[in-house]
Amino acid sequence: MVVTLSLFPLLYLTLELPKRIINDAIGSGTSTITAYGYEFEQISYLMILCGGFLVAVLLHGLMKMRINTMKGVLAERLLRRFRYTLIARILRFPQPYFERTSQGELVSMVTAESEPMGGLMGDAVAQPVLQAGQMLTILGFLFFQSVAFGLAAIALIPLQAWLIPKLQKQINQLNKKRVVQVRALAAEIGEGAAGAGTLRVNGGWRYRMAMIGDRLGQLFAIRFQIYQKKFFMKFLNNFITQLTPFFFFSIGGYLVIQGDVTIGALVAALAAYKDLSSPWKELLAYYNQTADMSLRWETITERFAPEGMIDDALFYGEAPEPERLTGEIVLNQVTVRDGDGNPVLEDITATFPKGATVGISAPNDEDRRALSEVLTRETLPTSGMVTLSGHDIKSLHQVTIARRIGHANSRPILFKGSYGQNVMMPMRMAPIAPGDPNAFFDEAVRAGNSPDMLKARWVDPSIAGVADRDALRAWWYTLIDRSGSGDILTRRTMDQTYDADTHPQLTEALIAVRPKVADAVARAGLDRYVHTFDPDQYNPALPVAENLLFATPREKITPEIIEAKLEFLRLLHQLKLAANLETLARNIIEMLRQIFGANGTDHPLFRKVGLETEVYEAALDLVNRKPAGSEISDGELALLLSVPTSVTAEQVGPSFPDEVKARVLDMRRNHAETLRQQMDPLFEAISPDSYVCGLTVLENALYGKVSDSAGTRGEELRRVVAQVLADEGISPLVLELVFDVPIALGGANLPALFAEPLSISRATIKRPDILILDKAMSSYDADVQDALVDNLRTLLPEATLIFIGEGFEDEDAFDMHVEIRQGRLVGAEGARAEADSEVGADLARKLDALSTAPLFSGLKRKQLRLLAFGARWYAAAPGEYVFHKNDDAKDGAYMIIDGEADLLLPLDDAEDKLIATVGAGALVGELGLIRGEPRALDMRAKSDLTCLRIGEEDFMAVVENDAATAFRLLQVVAGYVKT
Repeated sequence: MVVTLSLFPLLYLTLELPKRIINDAIGSGTSTITAYGYEFEQISYLMILCGGFLVAVLLHGLMKMRINTMKGVLAERLLRRFRYTLIARILRFPQPYFERTSQGELVSMVTAESEPMGGLMGDAVAQPVLQAGQMLTILGFLFFQSVAFGLAAIALIPLQAWLIPKLQKQINQLNKKRVVQVRALAAEIGEGAAGAGTLRVNGGWRYRMAMIGDRLGQLFAIRFQIYQKKFFMKFLNNFITQLTPFFFFSIGGYLVIQGDVTIGALVAALAAYKDLSSPWKELLAYYNQTADMSLRWETITERFAPEGMIDDALFYGEAPEPERLTGEIVLNQVTVRDGDGNPVLEDITATFPKGATVGISAPNDEDRRALSEVLTRETLPTSGMVTLSGHDIKSLHQVTIARRIGHANSRPILFKGSYGQNVMMPMRMAPIAPGDPNAFFDEAVRAGNSPDMLKARWVDPSIAGVADRDALRAWWYTLIDRSGSGDILTRRTMDQTYDADTHPQLTEALIAVRPKVADAVARAGLDRYVHTFDPDQYNPALPVAENLLFATPREKITPEIIEAKLEFLRLLHQLKLAANLETLARNIIEMLRQIFGANGTDHPLFRKVGLETEVYEAALDLVNRKPAGSEISDGELALLLSVPTSVTAEQVGPSFPDEVKARVLDMRRNHAETLRQQMDPLFEAISPDSYVCGLTVLENALYGKVSDSAGTRGEELRRVVAQVLADEGISPLVLELVFDVPIALGGANLPALFAEPLSISRATIKRPDILILDKAMSSYDADVQDALVDNLRTLLPEATLIFIGEGFEDEDAFDMHVEIRQGRLVGAEGARAEADSEVGADLARKLDALSTAPLFSGLKRKQLRLLAFGARWYAAAPGEYVFHKNDDAKDGAYMIIDGEADLLLPLDDAEDKLIATVGAGALVGELGLIRGEPRALDMRAKSDLTCLRIGEEDFMAVVENDAATAFRLLQVVAGYVKT
């Protein structure tokens, strides 16, 4: 503010001095001028005034630069604070809010839509003060020259101040409509991109593009209105602004002629008015921007304040010492509703004893997810209460939830980074040692961001109850091993490369165990599937260049790298090997050309060769342009030599010439050591006493490469090697490499066999008081899942273990078992929430009936409600036919609710043949709907019969849109075929 106020005297000087220069110096009429009690020569006085004007302009410009720089810093600092606040609020959103809100929309609001607000934040105080101050300074100058000049300057300002905001308000309303349309367009674009294949297969692209065109048309219409109003407003504003000079020229000219005003004063007034228009326009723009940003602010803050957010004090507030949650878990009449207000969990009342192992059967995925979210406070109950060890879950600090409750499921959310970073997430709740304060830290604090530095020490082993990182790794290995995934993870990790310098213990162990691995592989009769490294033999699994040098590369070899090795290329010429290697490369290129041709680089087998398409095409072009015997440059030789660094004899197959192998071995025996020295440090020699660079754990243990012809024997080979590593105690060292496995965005590159153990270990590594496992280890076999219950009880003896699944074969394995169907505890008393009206009660009865059918038990609640809404009651008396053979099946399928019915095959000359008698829970007639054929049998009521008739359209909609229902239906059909 002080800097801004100091600008105005300088501004006044830049206006006053030109007038003095014209009137007092140039128009003086005498050679000597008296000013401020001193006498000056006219020229000297002119130079002094001009120098003062230059200094005033310079200082004025420097002060404006400083003000603008400070405004920019303030704007960025406040924008950073605003974005940080929005992202912090996202972490407090209730989980159901994410299901009905596009993530792309949230990202857009945090990034693109908040960007313009930063500029306004910086201008919030400085801009109106600066521009209003400049405007008042200029007006004061004009009034000092002449009251008429001052009145002329402000005459039309009230008109502009009244008219422009009215027009801008209309534009702002249109901009709000535009933002709504742009967001809808973004959602439609995302939906279209995700469903592009569906649109292509089902022919929906033209309608979809018509929808997009309609949306773009609405956007065009809104923007056209904005342009019309915007440029009309600009025209009107500019016209009013240019009217004022008319008054200056007419009235000012008259006053000069009359001698009331000097010509210098008129010139200065015109210059001052020219400067007056700029701050006035800036003030109008500031008003328009403020009005626009206020709408944007309302739009953004409205979306970032959903109901059910976690209280800020319970999330970012100072955390007390986390409470132990080792007592009972009590759910008292807990009801959870979805976004449409329909109950997902309904009147759940249960008490889980402390330290118990609880099994909860819930066939519906929606029920399992809702229950898990309630127990982890991801969703707050609509009514009822959840009490953990006597504490209302709503009152617990988030740190207590994070420390004392673990949750794992079969589809964990993973973050980009490494496997280890995702596993150790619970160990990074707060930095245990702050980073060194620096300018970056100070700026973060000023911007209202987290004072926690990313480079601080975050991993806290004490959370897991261990002393250091080594003990933490050992605890993690125990968890993986006892979860039943240790062997599988070890076998998968053996296919991973690693850095020997980072894992020296593993390197030493693998080198030492090679003889035992070789013996075990030989005893298993699998040694013929291993290409062992032998300095006297050509290894078909190694590329030609690696066979030549008997070494493996430290990095990918490209033509540019070879060309940069000038000494190596010169040595090839000195040893007269260049011609031989060139011939070898040409032979390999010709062989690849015969196999793949010039355009076969998109073939999967070519990609398996490992040769870059660009290198192959360039080398093929070179061979065609310059046949054997032609003079080639070092760069062209490097291009040819890069081909043998990728191609192996095994990849090429029997067509790889034995002559090439013999020539490579001959050159290896005579020149390998010399060539390796020249290629140092790009290649590292293969030795039985050292780590083989660039190869996997398995290949280093085997001291060889697994043959491509191994097929299923390759998995047997892995099992044999894994057993040797386990016997020698090397498995934990191998398993540590899992920590280095990179994880792509959302864990897209991680198979379920890796993801599920990660989820369980992430939930258990902190030794929680309550552990919730939702369909844990579902990708593993039943033995692993059954053993998990006992093993976790041993590892976490005091914890309350809650296993949630579709069902359990051995319910006796749990201390307590409950079952939830369609959101209600099986056997619970009380009426459903819908039964507050006759219509609601009828819908509730239909829901109860449909949910008992195995075919529909897995449906999401909304789908089941739609199915129940469309279903109709059907009653038949004993002996009454529901349908006859050859009737049209389009009337629907019948689900028997009460009573029995006979399925009969009518015969012409005999009594109808009884095929089956079906009772409550049976679904009849569904095959006719699926196949589109008439009824194959008669259906006759055997007793008083009550059914639900499900129409063809409703039934087919469920089958076509729900994969689980379609699979169950396939199982039903398979049962028909079997019987």
